[in-house]
Amino acid sequence: MVNQTETLNSNVSFTHEEFAALLDQYDYHFSPGDVVPGTVFSIEPKGALIDIGAKTAAYIPVQELSINRVDDPSEVLQANETREFFILTDENEDGQLTLSIRRIEYMRAWQRVRQLQEEDATVYSNVFATNRGGALVRVEGLRGFIPGSHISAKDTKEDLVGQDLPLKFLEVDEERNRLVLSHRRALVERKMNGLEVGQVVIGSVRGIKPYGAFIDIGGVSGLLHISEISHDHIDTPHSVFNVNDELKVMIIDLDAERGRISLSTKQLEPEPGDMLKNRELVFEKAEEMAQKYKEKLLAGDAEEANIDSDSVQEVAEGEEVTATETTETSDIENQSEEELTTTAVE
Repeated sequence: MVNQTETLNSNVSFTHEEFAALLDQYDYHFSPGDVVPGTVFSIEPKGALIDIGAKTAAYIPVQELSINRVDDPSEVLQANETREFFILTDENEDGQLTLSIRRIEYMRAWQRVRQLQEEDATVYSNVFATNRGGALVRVEGLRGFIPGSHISAKDTKEDLVGQDLPLKFLEVDEERNRLVLSHRRALVERKMNGLEVGQVVIGSVRGIKPYGAFIDIGGVSGLLHISEISHDHIDTPHSVFNVNDELKVMIIDLDAERGRISLSTKQLEPEPGDMLKNRELVFEKAEEMAQKYKEKLLAGDAEEANIDSDSVQEVAEGEEVTATETTETSDIENQSEEELTTTAVE
């Protein structure tokens, strides 16, 4: 008769190797780049041990606890807390994985700033340092740069340290780790809400270039292009203006998307060349000439509307218009507009 105990033992016996192999079949396999849940097992001075279901507790060093500076792990983690962790490196010689929270925050921060850029949002950030090229800020924990040419004309770079600035996104490039912002664009957009084409404003010359003068109007810069200074020919803006000259200028274009304001004194001249011969007369008559300019704009819009109405009526009466003719006309109009529009970047 077969011994029942021996039969039972023979059915369930394993070698140590077989038992280890069986455990491996049910073990989780972790790879760098995975995001996994984990529970804080032990907090240490320079990091923490995390239970993520592996054979050995994983480790997160203090420098990987946050996108911001952390000196003590207890600032971020609490004992028995469960949260997500990023697997940073594969197992070391002791079978231990290295984890990161900073990498998760980093990925989510780039996702957030891309979304803000798409929305053309204005964000506020504190200037924590300056360098030769501009100012440094943090947005969603990411380090951003404001070029000197995109800083308000009112303040020096050094005076901006510690200030919260409104900013617009110029470049968001995660692959190159480039986050570039503009203070000037944010100010221009805010200022534009109170400006309109045909409006006369007072400004001061803050910079002169061969192609025109940059005029500070309430903390934002507008371009008075050389072609818009006078009806008479001008060789160079330096022959007409000096830095800090105070002027009356008229707004002839507002480009909120690019953060640009185009200005004119030519349109304010009672007679061609008055800006060169009698500047005070131009400023005295500025509002009167601006009103005439706006009336011309309104008359032009009305005339264009009448032309469009006549065209619709002609089509309705049976005149055939081909798609090719319409496209060619549109191309000519676009080309003319591009040729007549002059823009310049400081």
